[in-house]
Amino acid sequence: MLSRFRVSVIVLAAALTFSPLAFTQNARPQQSGAARDQKATAAPAPLHDISGTWEPANGPGDGIQPYGVKAMPNDGKPEHELPYTPYGLETYKSHKPLIGTNEVRPTSYNDPRDTCEPLGFPRANFYNLRETQILQDQYKVAILYEYGQAWRVIWTDGRELPKLVDGGVLVGKEVREPHFYGYSVGKWVDDTTLVVQTVGMMPEDRVWLDGTGRPISDQLHVEERFHRVNHDRMELTVTIDDPKMYTKPWIAMNKFPLRVQDPHFDVTEMYCSPSEMEKYNKLFGGPASATGGNEPGK
Repeated sequence: MLSRFRVSVIVLAAALTFSPLAFTQNARPQQSGAARDQKATAAPAPLHDISGTWEPANGPGDGIQPYGVKAMPNDGKPEHELPYTPYGLETYKSHKPLIGTNEVRPTSYNDPRDTCEPLGFPRANFYNLRETQILQDQYKVAILYEYGQAWRVIWTDGRELPKLVDGGVLVGKEVREPHFYGYSVGKWVDDTTLVVQTVGMMPEDRVWLDGTGRPISDQLHVEERFHRVNHDRMELTVTIDDPKMYTKPWIAMNKFPLRVQDPHFDVTEMYCSPSEMEKYNKLFGGPASATGGNEPGK
């Protein structure tokens, strides 16, 4: 089944690569890489604006990140070993993913995604980050993810980042419950760079960091840096700071390149489907636990 999963990922990426839209784009007169780069850098980035429909600059498949976060894949290499706390390592070992150094058989895995729980944040940046729509006004930025058609709001109106407290976050004098996509505030640190801080995510029994079972907790603090290099390119850097799971902050995405799409681009639906999951379970077996199940049919 693991091979089948990998093949389906490749087939899906190939299908997008050879879609009619991709074929039309590839059919345009070819230019050298240097010429394309010169053309891209000739159009400056708009000020305080990251809006647009964005996809990975190296192709949609680059956003799949099947072996974990892009900058630190779960491939067994010593340089990619995360700085776990004892509790973080224990939590990681309790997770049973289909991919990575801790992978298990399809009948044993317990990824909460495959009960069609919301993917959550920051995993939305680390799993099938394909076409992503960003809208903004003077008070906020809204990010619409293709997978699950989920969205989150980043407030840019000068409000403070909520403080973490037991059971959630403190907003003013009100304690609010955790959210799958947390509470985000952003600040422009220069004309083309928006820095976003996010806290107040779900506890470790509700979400994973990535598809290889790396853990996060309700103590997580995420920093995103959206740097618009020019009109057509943007770089995304994501830093993970979770003292419950890791002994120090670490970078999960390092200047991950994105390119802007035609504004008329129509983003495809991409869902976790309970009916597909049910069909798969009937064919290949029941869930591994009360909180996890088998992978939906692909």
